[in-house]
Amino acid sequence: HVQLVESGGGSVQTGGSLRLSCAVSNYTAGSYCMGWFRQAPGKEREGVAAIDDDGRTSYAFSAKGRFTVSVDNAKNTLYLQMNSLKPEDTAMYYCAANLRGCLVVVQGRSPSHYNLWGQGTQVTVSS
Repeated sequence: HVQLVESGGGSVQTGGSLRLSCAVSNYTAGSYCMGWFRQAPGKEREGVAAIDDDGRTSYAFSAKGRFTVSVDNAKNTLYLQMNSLKPEDTAMYYCAANLRGCLVVVQGRSPSHYNLWGQGTQVTVSS
């Protein structure tokens, strides 16, 4: 069965950068939507960025201009490059996949459209 494993989280100061990775195992080529979500204590899970198999992307307003989502299909790995990090970016970050595809702009940042989730990686940004 398909598994998602995140890595790359950590602690940085305001203005720093991190790159999160999500390795997808046991996946064969086809349509997909993949997304990054985050959840801070006491808050709902928020869709940060998403990408589909045609390379179309969707970003939360808070992520635009600072975060970049990408996929290396040869490595079956999803990435989230995060620059200019702020304390409000502090959260547990999760990757998710929908291997039937989705309308990435409309559905890509909605948790309900994903059925596969990683275990999460913590990102902490200090001021």
